[in-house]
Amino acid sequence: MNATRIIAVRHGETAWNVDTRIQGHLDIPLNDTGLWQARQLARALADEPLAAIYTSDLQRAQATAQAVADATGAPLTPETALRERSFGALQGRTFAEIETALPEQALRWRKRDPHFAPEGGESLTALRERINATVHRLAARHPGEQVVLVPHGGVLDVLYRLATGQEIQAPRTWQLANAAINRLLWTPQGLSLVGWADTQHLDHAARDEATA
Repeated sequence: MNATRIIAVRHGETAWNVDTRIQGHLDIPLNDTGLWQARQLARALADEPLAAIYTSDLQRAQATAQAVADATGAPLTPETALRERSFGALQGRTFAEIETALPEQALRWRKRDPHFAPEGGESLTALRERINATVHRLAARHPGEQVVLVPHGGVLDVLYRLATGQEIQAPRTWQLANAAINRLLWTPQGLSLVGWADTQHLDHAARDEATA
């Protein structure tokens, strides 16, 4: 079976990203920077051969993915299973607010307790299982082809861990930048890492040129 090439991209920036406010499953739109990032991403991927684009159904991801679809002509499919980790009752709060109001939960979160799930939310273990199953299901449809996935920061974190063998509770030492280009290879045996956190299309020179 031929490998499937995956370009995985976190959605563009939102106002809540800037405020460090937990979005989770809340449907927050891109801000002006995020819309610009989506356009730059689309330009960077315009000449890539793409069989399909799969996106989280939340609007910050869908808007980012739509820009790529418009530039490439690749079919776009929303996938609820590519949503961010659900943070339940913690959604809508900033990190600082959680540390002040719920220090015990903040500590378990900060220590990456794999079994900690906020009230009404999802544990890291459950997130990993969801994303592992989803990427296998989607990639298996496209042997020998290239696809784009547009999910969220927590999902990208899991993809990196799956591709590099990092434990779910291991400290993060890699970037999860908005609209960065990350490349993976999928076979039925699993994921491997090709390239990570490419932001050349988002550098200051490109932005100055685009907004001149």
